[in-house]
Parts: sequence; structure tokens; C-alpha cells
Amino acid sequence: NPMPTVEPGSFLTLHYRLAGPDGTDVINTFGTQPATLSIGAGQLAPAIEQHLLGLEEGTHTHFQIPAGAAFGQRNPELVQWVKKSLLAKLGDADVVYHVGDVVSFPTPTGDGAYAGVVRELSGEAIQFDFNHPLADQPVRFEVQLIGVL
Repeated sequence: NPMPTVEPGSFLTLHYRLAGPDGTDVINTFGTQPATLSIGAGQLAPAIEQHLLGLEEGTHTHFQIPAGAAFGQRNPELVQWVKKSLLAKLGDADVVYHVGDVVSFPTPTGDGAYAGVVRELSGEAIQFDFNHPLADQPVRFEVQLIGVL
């Protein structure tokens, strides 16, 4: 009986680790509960899913994903100034922001959120970078496929 292999639509139970170019873990499920996800549901970047297709249940492997392939290219238009008055309306007016802080914003429809990193502070506004922190970066992905349905 052949081992099940990952196909589009497969439901996976797996451990995985995603690390940036400096080797620092971004996500690491090893040593905790395994993750469950469905191929094609948008839970992983398409470039990562492509590497999983065809792998057999039980496989433990890792691969490098080239710069920009996993989280896209940096987009200079996603670096924007936001007025402090607007930030006060969206959240706590007394928050003190620091360069490097990650701030969550509600989507316009209110059914989700997105994050920006504080890049620069001025008197009336704060500059945020809404690019993914790993945009334009090569990443390393390690995976252990526990189950494939």
C-alpha cells in the first residue's frame, strides 16, 4: 500500500519551521502541537505549498525558498505615514509608539486585521511599513509530514 502523498486539496497534519535569512525562527511548531492545514486554502504561501506537493506522509525535509518567492517583493507604496489622530481613533489614544513596534490595524470591513511596523516618528504622524517582514528575503522551510488525508 503506497504512502499518501500531498496533492492540491490535501489536508495535512505537520510540524513546520519557517526561518528568515539569519536563521531566526518566524514560526516553529516542533515541540508543540502539530499544525493542521489544507493545501490551496491560503494558509501557506503558494511557493511553500509547491514544495510540499508530491511529498509522502512521514517525510521530514527542508528547503530554501528564494528571496521574494514566499512573501513577495517589497513594495515602496506600502510604506506610509499615518496621522496620530487617526491612530487615536482606531485604538488607545495614550499608546506610545517606538520604532520597530508591530501595530495591528483593522481591515476597512472590520472582519480582519493587518500589521505594520513603525519605521519613523514625527510630531503629527508615524511612518509604518506594511510589507511582510520577510518580503524580498530568502526563507528556509522545514517540514515533517505526520498525516496526509
